[in-house]
Amino acid sequence: MLKPEEQIRIILKGVHTLVSEDELLLKLKKSSESNRPLTIKLGLDPSAPDIHLGHAVVLRKIKQMQDLGHRAVIIIGDFTGKIGDPTGKSKGRVALTDEQVQENAQTYCEQIFKVLDKDKTEVRFNSEWLSKLTFEEVVKLAATTTVARILERDDFQRRYENQIPIGVHEFFYPLMQAYDSIELKADIELGGTDQTFNILMGRTLQKTFNEEQQIAIFMPILEGLDGVEKMSKSLGNYIGVSDSAEVMFKKVMEVPDNLILKYFELATDEHPDEIEQIKADLSAGKNPRDVKYHLAQIITALYHPSEEVERAIEYYETAFSKKAIPDDIPELLLEGDTVTITDIIPQLIKMNCIKSKNEFVRLISQGGVQLNGVKLVSADINRVIIANDVMKLGKKRFIKLIK
Repeated sequence: MLKPEEQIRIILKGVHTLVSEDELLLKLKKSSESNRPLTIKLGLDPSAPDIHLGHAVVLRKIKQMQDLGHRAVIIIGDFTGKIGDPTGKSKGRVALTDEQVQENAQTYCEQIFKVLDKDKTEVRFNSEWLSKLTFEEVVKLAATTTVARILERDDFQRRYENQIPIGVHEFFYPLMQAYDSIELKADIELGGTDQTFNILMGRTLQKTFNEEQQIAIFMPILEGLDGVEKMSKSLGNYIGVSDSAEVMFKKVMEVPDNLILKYFELATDEHPDEIEQIKADLSAGKNPRDVKYHLAQIITALYHPSEEVERAIEYYETAFSKKAIPDDIPELLLEGDTVTITDIIPQLIKMNCIKSKNEFVRLISQGGVQLNGVKLVSADINRVIIANDVMKLGKKRFIKLIK
């Protein structure tokens, strides 16, 4: 285990806010002296199971702490999910059914272990303890805070001022999330900046219960490929942790130059010293494309085996070399979040690229259709395509796919 001072350097990399550094150093020293790993808590709302690099920012930070010798406990909010966290919403969320929670939780677990060390991770469901609280215990829990304190949350405040109904049960969400920290005796809790109120409530409740307070670590929001908006599947500016190696590598190469360092800090496990060197190289005039190429290799390798990374690099070099594709080619607009080759056949017909679906199917079977320089086969007709893919029909016709 590294010395506490060196651990802090790694833990602080990319962090937006930490409460507090002095307390964390003290915990790390105790951990080192007693050879007891710290317990890191992360609560997951099981209502949105598709994870992209924006979601993975917090997971990557936990993985870095696992590599330092600490253990993670992932709380699947199956009980709190039935209430729905109103964080950042203008109205309460629709509560989930047991079946929806279980299905989403399973999908979450499949994805989080693309990042976390499974041997150093425990997955718990907060219904284990929250469903067993008596009404008397719930009342005592409610007595630990005030309505005024709960209304400090921006979203509750806005809804109250705008006379938008707030259910009494919604007030219990931050209290229940805080109670999870009591149950786990959490040393550290992580979340995005949108979880500030809930995580700090955990510290407050631990103090009320005369327990050692958890450290609160808040990670920043990661912008998507447009360089402006928060990474989001609905905006189409995301890199999914389940994307193929080829798609992931290509998407990372689309990251705006001004976000290269932020992606190194939040989307990789590179040491702070390495990131300082990358920063110095960019300041000294190193071509951002070369640095981004390195970034694409690192990120893709975090989620795919080496042989797939090598294929992705070869795919990118072949598909996007200037010799392979003319500069001025017609564009086809992709409509919808997930678009397959089959979906764009009507547009190809309208653009007079093909006469019919049958002709397109025949062209594929004859090896006459390429995507990013790679020949398609008949089974690829339902393949998902993305913005900036380039399709070649026959020997000379190119189409660039755009959003």
